[in-house]
Amino acid sequence: MNKIAVLITSHNRKEKTMHCLSALFSCELSSWTIQVYLVDDGSSDGTSDMVKEKFPHVMIIRGTGDLFWAGGMRLAWEVASSGDPDGYLLLNDDTILYKDALATLLETHLAIIQKYGIRGISIGSTCDPDSGEFTYGGFKLKNKITSHVAAVQPDPNKMRRCDMANANIMLIPKEVALKVGELSKAFTHSLADFDYTLRASRAGIPVMVCKSYCGTCVNDHGNSWVSADQPLQARINYLKDAKHLAYQEYLHYMKIHFPLYWPVSFVMLWLKALVPGLWDRFKT
Repeated sequence: MNKIAVLITSHNRKEKTMHCLSALFSCELSSWTIQVYLVDDGSSDGTSDMVKEKFPHVMIIRGTGDLFWAGGMRLAWEVASSGDPDGYLLLNDDTILYKDALATLLETHLAIIQKYGIRGISIGSTCDPDSGEFTYGGFKLKNKITSHVAAVQPDPNKMRRCDMANANIMLIPKEVALKVGELSKAFTHSLADFDYTLRASRAGIPVMVCKSYCGTCVNDHGNSWVSADQPLQARINYLKDAKHLAYQEYLHYMKIHFPLYWPVSFVMLWLKALVPGLWDRFKT
């Protein structure tokens, strides 16, 4: 694997995008050559101008402003595929890679081939830049019916297998992409990475967590529901919004991967919207 397409989507996060790209181009490249495909999804903060000035080799793809994360990554993937890369590195624009991140991903890629005899997906975990605690990466299903998961922490002695993963740092070889495809069009913003890695896992493709952290990223998701002091309509809007609970898409995700738990998911989503105080006590 020599030629890697790096896929990034950004919307009005100029400073974060700049730091992300700076860290990427500061990485030890090992035997790789990289081409970055950045979807600027309708930014109004000068993101494209900044990238043109500071990172002229980055290919900028203009979005419409309504692509969101999954849509932007699909567009970047589509454009990048015409260059026939050996693999795709999905990278969040708020993720700061460590200098050895690419070398770590390549090491994991080669270890997967050596252990399983096939190519797999390499997951780079991220930690909080201040606390050092795990933020994004791979997850193991604790219960294959309910979708409950546990984080797969990096183990310095070995790569570890996971069932599903965030795409903050995710290396997908071309051979895997040809088998699994691109990110599903069923998802606008979130869940597309979990869906992709679950589909890969169930197709027998190893999804492996690198032995060490590959970068930092702050977990800024917060609560997944709106408090009871907000108007009902605001809570319902939050329920249906693509960047928040994504009601229809989440139920679709559950129906595909955890169908026995779909009815419970339906009730839980509406519980969050209609009686968030009760939901808060239930979660506690």
